[in-house]
Order: sequence, then C-alpha cells, then structure tokens
Amino acid sequence: MDSATAPAATTRAADAAVLDKLYHGGDYNPEQWADVPGIFEQDLRLMKLARLSAATVGVFSWASLEPEEGRYTFDWLDRVIDGLSRNGQRIVLATPSGAKPNWLALKYEEVRRVDAQGRREPQQGRHNFCWTSPVYRQKVRAINAKLAERYGRHEALLMWHLSNEYGNGGGGTAYCYCPLCFGAFREWLRQRYGTVEKMNAAFWSKFWSHTYASFHEVTHIDPSVHGLDLAWKRFMTDRVISMMADEAAPLREVSPGVPITTNFMGTFPPFDYWRLVESLDVASWDAYPSWHGDAGDLGPAVTTAFTHDIYRSFKGGKPWVLMESTPSQTNWQRVSRLKRPGMHRLASLQAVAHGADGVMYFQFRQSRGSSEKFHGAVVAHSGHENTRVFRDVAQVGADLEKLAPLAGATTSADVAILYDWQNNWGINQAQLVRNADKDYLATCVAHYRTFWNRGIPVDVIDSLRDFSRYKLLVAPMLYMIRPGVAERLEAFVAGGGTLLTTYLSGLVDEEDLAFLGGFPGPASMRKVLGIWVEETDALDERQRISVLPASPANPLRLPDVTRARHFCDIVHLEGAEALAAYGDDFYAGSPAVTVNKHGRGRAYYVASRNDDAFLEAMTKALVTELKIERALPVSTPGGAAGGAGEALPAGVTVQKRVRGDRVFWFAMNFNAEAKLLALASEGYRDALADREVKETIELPPFGVVVLSR
Repeated sequence: MDSATAPAATTRAADAAVLDKLYHGGDYNPEQWADVPGIFEQDLRLMKLARLSAATVGVFSWASLEPEEGRYTFDWLDRVIDGLSRNGQRIVLATPSGAKPNWLALKYEEVRRVDAQGRREPQQGRHNFCWTSPVYRQKVRAINAKLAERYGRHEALLMWHLSNEYGNGGGGTAYCYCPLCFGAFREWLRQRYGTVEKMNAAFWSKFWSHTYASFHEVTHIDPSVHGLDLAWKRFMTDRVISMMADEAAPLREVSPGVPITTNFMGTFPPFDYWRLVESLDVASWDAYPSWHGDAGDLGPAVTTAFTHDIYRSFKGGKPWVLMESTPSQTNWQRVSRLKRPGMHRLASLQAVAHGADGVMYFQFRQSRGSSEKFHGAVVAHSGHENTRVFRDVAQVGADLEKLAPLAGATTSADVAILYDWQNNWGINQAQLVRNADKDYLATCVAHYRTFWNRGIPVDVIDSLRDFSRYKLLVAPMLYMIRPGVAERLEAFVAGGGTLLTTYLSGLVDEEDLAFLGGFPGPASMRKVLGIWVEETDALDERQRISVLPASPANPLRLPDVTRARHFCDIVHLEGAEALAAYGDDFYAGSPAVTVNKHGRGRAYYVASRNDDAFLEAMTKALVTELKIERALPVSTPGGAAGGAGEALPAGVTVQKRVRGDRVFWFAMNFNAEAKLLALASEGYRDALADREVKETIELPPFGVVVLSR
C-alpha cells in the first residue's frame, strides 16, 4: 500500500479532547536519527525511565514528510506514532510550517520573506516564510490535510501543535515586507478606514508632509508616522491569525474534538498574543529563564511567574501547557548556566503552580549537529540515563504522577494587573520626554513582584478583558486608552473596585493620537481619577526626587521618604485627595500620590516611578484595606496569622490551585539556602512526600513543597 494513503492504525473518539492529567514530555525528532540502528527502541526505553507521558513530533519535519513536491513519505512517522502509543506516550502532533523545505523555497520565490529594505531572504534559518503568499498557504494546507487524514483520529493524538514559535526568525524581523503583504495591507487599511481621508486623519499625516493621496501610496512603513507603524503591527497580527486559521481548518474538519495549540514566546512583542490566543483551544509557551545570574537575583523567578500568569489568564483561567523548557541549559543565551540541584524540579512545578497542566522540553535527545547541538536535552550526547539531568527529569515525572488529581484545577485571583500588547507598541514607538528605560514590561513586573512577595494570586490581563470580578486592578503606564476602556474603568470603580494607575497613563487613543483637553484622557478617566496632569518632568540617571507622606495620618503607611526616578508627573487635584507629595525641585509640595472616591470604589494615581520600598508599602496598604488573602495562610514575623500585608521570607512565594473540593498549595523557595515557612493552622499533607505537615515547612535550597487537604 502506498505510504501516503495508508490508514492510521487506530482511531480515537472525537470528543476525547481534554487534558485528562498532568502531561510530561517534549520535542522528539526521530527523523534526525533515522540512520542509526536501534536508537528508536532505545528512546522508547529511556522515555519510560524518564516517566514521559507525551511527545511532540513533526515540528521541523516537512522535508522528511514531503521530500519532493507532492511526494509524501509517512512510513517513518507511522512507525514513530504507533511505537510511542504502544509505549504509553500521547502525541502532540505539529504542523511543519515553521521550516520550509528547500524545494519549496527555491521553486516558489514568493514564499521567502522580504525585509524592511526590500531584500528577499535566501533560503535559510526557520520561521521566515511570507505571511501572505498564496503558494505557501496552499502548500501548508495540503500537508496539514494529509496529516489530519492520516492521524487525526489516532487514539494517541493529544493535541495539534500549529507550526512553531510564529515569527521567531532569529535575528531578523518577524514581519514580511513583500509586494504581496503590502497589497494585503493596503486592502486592510481600506477596510479599517474606508477612505484615505480618514486614514490620513488617523495617522496625523500632514506632519512632515506625509499626506497620502491614495491607499496605493502606502509602499513602506515609515516609523515616523506612528499611526502607520501601529496599523502595520495590527495588520501583521491579523496576518498571523489568518495563517493560523488556514493551518487549523483541515485539522478541525477531520478531528474537531482534538484541541489546538501553538507555542508562544513569553511576551514576544511583534504580535498581539491576546488576539492570537483566541484562535487556540489551549495556550502554551516556551520558557527559558536565565536562572542563577547574580547571587540572590530573584528577577527570573518573578518575571517567569508573571508570564505564567499571563498564560493562565489567556483562556480565562483554564490550564495551559509549558510546551518547551530545558532540563539543563540552553546554548543561545549570553551565559547559559546549568540549573543547580533542585532548580529543574522547582521551575517545572512553578509552572504547574501557576496553572500549567503540562511540562514539556526541548528536546528529548540532544542533536548531534547544527545550531542547537549543545542545547540541553533529556538525553545528552552520552546517550544514557546515568546523568544528573536525566534523574531530575524522572523526578519531575514522578511528581506529576502524584499530582494527577490536580489536572484541570484553576486559580481564583482578587487582583489583576493590566499588561496590554498594543499599549506596549504605543509606548515603545512614542518619543517621550524620556526615551531611555521606558520599561513598560519591567514596571508591570515590579508591581507584580509586590504581590508575589506575599504569595497573593494575580491574573495578568489586557485592557479589553472583564474587570468586574476583581477587588483590585493595577494598570501601570496605561499610555493608550482603547475604545470603551475608560468607561469600563469608571464602571469598575463606581461598582466598588479599587484602581491603581500611574504616570504616563491616558495619553493617547488607539490611533496613538494625543487626547485633547488635558491628561489623563478621555474625560471619564480624568473624572474617575479626579486629577489633571499638567506636565511630566524627566530625570536623568543620577537624579532622584523625594516623595513624602502628605499628612501625619499617612493612611498608606508610606515610608517617611522614598525616591522617585525617571518620570514625575505634575498633578493638579480635581476632587482627589493628595496622599503623598514631592519634596524637591520647583514642584515640591505638588501631589505625588492621589486617591479619588468614585461611587463605591476608589482610584489611586501614582505620579512618579518610585523605589521598591514605596511599592511594597503601597501594596501592603491596599491588600490590608481590601482584605485580600494570600494563597496559603501563614504566620510572618511582622503580621498576624493569615494576614497578607506582610511579605513572606525573601525569595519564598506560594500559589494555590483548586479543583472541586481538592486544594493544592505550592510553597516555593527560589533561594540558594533553606527557608522556613510557618503555617497558620494544621491539617495539611505533603502531597509529594505523602506525610503530615505540622506547623512549619522547611523548604530546601531551590525547594518546593506541595500541600493538600
């Protein structure tokens, strides 16, 4: 029987589409080892020992699946999928569009991306296909249809995996500037604006005489026309969504019950992931933190937790998948350090603590050649299981098996932080009074860290998501106010919510046009905050402005003096109350922190970028006032049992997941030394060690304890 038409060995029910347990696995690339006798059998044995329950296959396999145009060779993949299935692994089957084969790139020039200078790339690298090319889309859809027909009902199929890291071309742009893409962009502009006059108004294109006489005059992206650059990023996001729909169509047609995912890359700026994720059933991302930098550096732990919480929030709290991680080290970071003992287990269970129902690796067997041959893997070049890394992986597999009842568990948060991709675009392109260290992401993470320090769950959402379920909404640097957002913020506060926003908020609309009539805009946002921002002072690297409590009452219990840097808004009160004031320069005495009562809620405005002591005090005050609880009631040296105002021991945090009446708490220590955590009550069990836990948990260096009740 011809290998391209042979039926799959088994079928699966179309409705068996949920992740029914915590999966453990990784990228598996057996085509790289096809000429090595016995290695597949060895891999199956090692997967069993490593307690792997899933394998991602086919990610970069196009040349092996279709070595010549129209000639498909699936025999090898049949053997791999059936062998993995018999071995107990479920399959995450990838579509191969992430790396185009040579025959396709050389025969059809249009599939190769064009850079911003109009140069068409040679066939090289990966993730560099044209987003618009009809030929590329037709070829991708054709091979995806073949994969769906052959494996879409296979009993081992767990998920479809679209392509790989869309847009990650490695050093080049994620966008394509070819004539096909510009033709599609001009039509996109016509659909969005209707007339060229409306487009010119949105782009403020009379500045520097950039007025367009027709849509056809849009022939390149001029970054000085901010509205145009913003439109281009939105268009390219729509191109990716369209590409994903083309990829997914044959998969959904044949196997409608099989969930579809793709592996995003953290907070990758080029595409609005909040929009892309709407096309997926399961969110997933590839996490490669730079662990073990400077001694005591908790930055990677906090930033990774922040990103995990974005992915948990993407699908409204539904579980997500850590699709790639390394069990040891990478080979592409500036310095790729080995994970210290305990770190791999901690990092893997950190993902689970923040909502992941799968921990996967790149890759299972270390490649022998090419650019990632020294990237860490489950099985190193030594080829056997007698390594520290392999034992660490097997330990994680054993942990996930013990935590099986956790699958599908969710997290409930009273706090949300806004992280908005399009707001990030606007801030990055804006030429502000200070253009160094604008740091939108870092500022969001700095606010997040104060809750992480207390073990308080946080959702990370964008400005178009529902606010109503939260007690506290933190919206740092909300520079761009998209339609309806100001009104929803006002309704949130009027209904009893607490809003905290900061300097550089409410400056522009969705076209990046400045609001008229004063900042923050629009009028409903200015009303809810009760202030007017007249000017913003920019400080250089050495300058600091003191921030002092405005009255002896000091309701926020702010430190006597904190230091502001980088940005200082000069604020006038329009109904709000000043809680802190500047202590230096010509605006000494002007409000630096304000609060405005609006309806049943309150809105706080922090006018300057302040130090960590200020952020900690602000969070402590709000958490205490709003009676926000931490994930796990513990006793801290400075606070009452169960109170969430005091921080946990430095570098220690807790998270909680709930499924029905089962609750799991993750106590994690990101320090190189042991820490103690005092529980506020008894009755817990260590879910991994299967023993009762008394009043105190001892967390070893880079240790994690999972409690249950």
